[in-house]
Amino acid sequence: MHAEEIDPEGKWLASPRNFLVEEHVADTMTSAHWHDHIEINLLSEGSMTYLFNGKQEHVEAGRLVLFWAAIPHQTVFVTPKSPLVCVYLPLPDFLAMPIEAAARQSILQGAFLHEPNPADGVSSSGIRWVREWSNGDQARRQLVIDEVALRVRRLILDHADSGNTRREATALAGPGIRYTQALTEIISERYREPLTLTAIAKLARVHPTTANRAFRDILGISVMDYLTRFRLSRAMQRLAETDDPILEIALDCGFGSPARFYAIFKHHTRDTPRQFRMTMRLRS
Repeated sequence: MHAEEIDPEGKWLASPRNFLVEEHVADTMTSAHWHDHIEINLLSEGSMTYLFNGKQEHVEAGRLVLFWAAIPHQTVFVTPKSPLVCVYLPLPDFLAMPIEAAARQSILQGAFLHEPNPADGVSSSGIRWVREWSNGDQARRQLVIDEVALRVRRLILDHADSGNTRREATALAGPGIRYTQALTEIISERYREPLTLTAIAKLARVHPTTANRAFRDILGISVMDYLTRFRLSRAMQRLAETDDPILEIALDCGFGSPARFYAIFKHHTRDTPRQFRMTMRLRS
């Protein structure tokens, strides 16, 4: 799901990066989406499945899920007429939360958190968040922000206490899903390397044309576009969380040269890497 900060070309918009709550009927996505919020989903009914970071992630009604949406993601299965509350938490606000560094880093490196057990009244809380965010005054809106922050902190603690047990989705049929899952997993593990379409396809044991066709059919983008966006998500994490030199980040994240990194980063975020880092520090 994507927040209002995304333009029709799918670029991150530099400003504003605001908190947002919205409700709609969930549906399958025709292409992958990405934005720099921490995204929280709550289904009131039904279920859906994301393709995210090389895995199928199953979302059940009544359980909060959380992930960093800078990593391209797409819903590939949704039960009909499933009401969905989406909360978009700005990255600086998430970075400012009093949570363990290891948990924060895990999320920014691609963890998909599921609430271990359904919480009493969580669905009604989501409905209230939507109503008060849409119609409430500033005091009510601040309450929504505070309540969401507490829910996120509890979700992270409960997830850690549960032993980080992964909820596996029932595997969806079709070679396109299988190829895309294999390819995205390879990219998440080897994005630092100087990869080409041919090299990625060879590692997945699939023909490059077949690899690209599967990606476009399932995610709506090419393999190399996905690789670029995944590298950007890793670079954004480093810029926000560390004082590592920008040159080092560019090379570590597989961009090959600082000039290429600056050009791609500016095109997709409308900020330079230095401006993005300063924005994160000012807001957190």
